[in-house]
Amino acid sequence: MNTLSYKTVSVNKATVKKEWVVVDAEGQTLGRLAARVALVLRGKHKPTYTPHVDCGDNVIIINADKVVLTGQKWSDRVYLSYTGYPGGQREMTPERLMKKGADRLVLKVLKGMLPKNRLGAALLKNVRVYAGAEHGQEAQNPKVLDINSIK
Repeated sequence: MNTLSYKTVSVNKATVKKEWVVVDAEGQTLGRLAARVALVLRGKHKPTYTPHVDCGDNVIIINADKVVLTGQKWSDRVYLSYTGYPGGQREMTPERLMKKGADRLVLKVLKGMLPKNRLGAALLKNVRVYAGAEHGQEAQNPKVLDINSIK
């Protein structure tokens, strides 16, 4: 048996092949959408996945204002933040975040599903979120990705 033919391929920044994909969030549950988009951002859907490299695709999320939360989560779920000052803990519900902009809610949930390090911060820059159906990345010729087909 020739063992030299069985080598693990590890991609790096120069050899990675990144694509642009469009994901339609209309009627999608927020957490499931974010989990699947995080998988695409990390590159785990590719056979050349390397954990320490940004090998995922660039994702454009459209119709973010039509995302769905089940039950009473619009008003009952609470996101906490801390300003750094005494008594500076702030609460935010998904309903209030959505009023500030649909992109803020989707990015907040997506950020929680990415690694909490420099790689996670770099991966979050590969996402563009739009409230409507129009986006400004037509020049990149993005492919339409059915998010329900990703497991």
